[in-house]
Amino acid sequence: MDTEKLKYIIGKNIAAYRKRCGLTQAGLADKLNYSDKAVSKWERGESTPDIITLAQLAEQFGITVDELIRDPNALPENTGAVQQAMGRVVERTLKRKADKNIILGLSSILVWFVALFLYVVLSGLELANSWLAFFYAIPTNAIVLLSLRSAWHDFRWNRALISAIMWGTLLSVYTTLAVLAGIHYWKMFLLGIPGQIAILLWFRMFVPVRKQE
Repeated sequence: MDTEKLKYIIGKNIAAYRKRCGLTQAGLADKLNYSDKAVSKWERGESTPDIITLAQLAEQFGITVDELIRDPNALPENTGAVQQAMGRVVERTLKRKADKNIILGLSSILVWFVALFLYVVLSGLELANSWLAFFYAIPTNAIVLLSLRSAWHDFRWNRALISAIMWGTLLSVYTTLAVLAGIHYWKMFLLGIPGQIAILLWFRMFVPVRKQE
């Protein structure tokens, strides 16, 4: 089976499963963080989603990736070489994705373990307010996750993680001032408003470019 025919089959399958789920092209695009034009191009066979997006599509439709790329009119033994190769690539990609999720989970556990360790040690030294360590674990955890995902060129959660770093830092500083100095300077949270707007606008600037790929 040639590449063009595979594009056509994937496009037809995406359209069929999308309609079966009662989704419009815009609705499906929203769930995948793509444009409806990108979904339309997939369904017309003009382009093909990347491996990760194929996995997300299959998950959205409640099917396997193999079903998404398989010709519904072909017998299993007649599956094309390109299709079989693509299926193997998808399997390897999903395995790497699962491994990365484990690494992300272990990294988060390590951050909170360090926070717990500091709390236990500082409490043992009878230092007051040692529980503040848990507040600083919030932005620290977000920084670790952001660094790992960026190193893997996975930028889908960057906006949320950067927001978590900003708000977590503001919360940590506010809580520290309130507990240690008795200063309840809630106005510092106002800094987060222009900061959040800047984050949204920054990432909005790159959305059209990424979605048309």
